[in-house]
Amino acid sequence: MTLSLDLDAMEPALRYKLLTAVVIPRPVAWVTTVGVDGTVNAAPYSFFNLFGKDPALVILGLEHHADGSAKDTTENIRRTGEFVINIATPDMNAAMVDTAAAYASDVSEADALGLSLAPSVHVAPPRLADVPVAIECRRLETLTFSAERDIVVGQAVGISARDGLIDTETWRVEWDGNYPVARLFADRYARLEEIERRSIPSAPIHQGIDK
Repeated sequence: MTLSLDLDAMEPALRYKLLTAVVIPRPVAWVTTVGVDGTVNAAPYSFFNLFGKDPALVILGLEHHADGSAKDTTENIRRTGEFVINIATPDMNAAMVDTAAAYASDVSEADALGLSLAPSVHVAPPRLADVPVAIECRRLETLTFSAERDIVVGQAVGISARDGLIDTETWRVEWDGNYPVARLFADRYARLEEIERRSIPSAPIHQGIDK
């Protein structure tokens, strides 16, 4: 027997709990931005993905405070139009989660947690120096459907990667088994280890006997 649930009839918190538990795994955007006073903000977001190649689009779901006011990342992107998505591997998971704590707007999570920064090339916000790859982005549009969050559509304009990660002859990314961390639900994260390769058929596969 199949369970059928009416999401519209549920409280938003329960809806969120169920949806984030079934839409897994999700990549994590560890976002760096710059505040009005120059403070570098760093915070992780798992409502994130890549959505296009021409232009190269990324989408972030930026949750607001309970009273509907914008968090630092949202406010900084609104003001500057720039942000950096840092991609973390499992060895950085503790530091990444720690940056989600409620620091004051004038306190840099990077400074508080001893995270090294490095300058970006195409945007003002710096990247986190120890991540394997960072994507520099500019905001294209912000969508607001409720007081709960903003949906930011950004354009990826640059990539910084550690030496050896990207082969510039084949343009392949060599993770060497140390893939980015994946968000599951609640306080659970996953390490990607069992990888299966399966190519898309060049033509449809017909089942049954042709007549």
